[in-house]
Amino acid sequence: MFRSSLDALLSPFVVVGDWCFFASATLVPTLFAYVHPREVVRCLADFVLGALPLAFVLGVTLGAVIWMQTRGILERTAGAAELLPTVLAVAVVLELSPVGAGLIVAARTGAGLGAELASMRVTEQTDALELLGVSPLHRLIAPRIAACIVAVPLLHILTATTALLSGFAAESLIGGTSWLRYRELMFAELRFAEVVAALSKTFAFGWLIGLAGCRIGLTAPGGSAGVGRAATASVVAASLFVLAADVVAVALFRVVL
Repeated sequence: MFRSSLDALLSPFVVVGDWCFFASATLVPTLFAYVHPREVVRCLADFVLGALPLAFVLGVTLGAVIWMQTRGILERTAGAAELLPTVLAVAVVLELSPVGAGLIVAARTGAGLGAELASMRVTEQTDALELLGVSPLHRLIAPRIAACIVAVPLLHILTATTALLSGFAAESLIGGTSWLRYRELMFAELRFAEVVAALSKTFAFGWLIGLAGCRIGLTAPGGSAGVGRAATASVVAASLFVLAADVVAVALFRVVL
């Protein structure tokens, strides 16, 4: 009874230790994956091209919804509707677009990674690689994590650009603001360091998403049901990692910047 209680107490620490060990083991192979980028480029094309429609729709939605929600409020606030491009740019570039891009990749790519690697494990393809002397860590995991690291920033840039253009389209139809004036107001309160910080955290999002999908896929239980559970668990874990990392990153940047 004492042993079972001790095992239950130590279980969370064992899980955290396993994740940390796996994360540390992937760092060097992931860096070397960029030296031979053929597999990285293939995975990147799959991740980005498949998520482009979602990123575009998200950008249009963010720009239109923020414009509709905030314009009336700003007009009531001492006629400050002119500040709308500034509010839109700050909200989208610094927070909504990075997190939105991360969640898109977590939902689409995280599930794909979990299901793909779980299927390889069930069909013993990973065991076959090891018998041939090929490390699954270098052949399967590192290129996919490396591609995720690049995919999230690219989708963040696309989402943010689409949202800002969508906001300008709505504002030009109603408010009649010129592009030069809109651009001036849009960058009025955006500091370069804050933009770089928002972009940098998307690299961390990509690493965590790739880590979650690959780890859960490789440790999935056998059978077709295990493949489905791995896909679902990958999405949940990757999404939680993105949200938790965002809180930590914002708190850290507030201190540093």
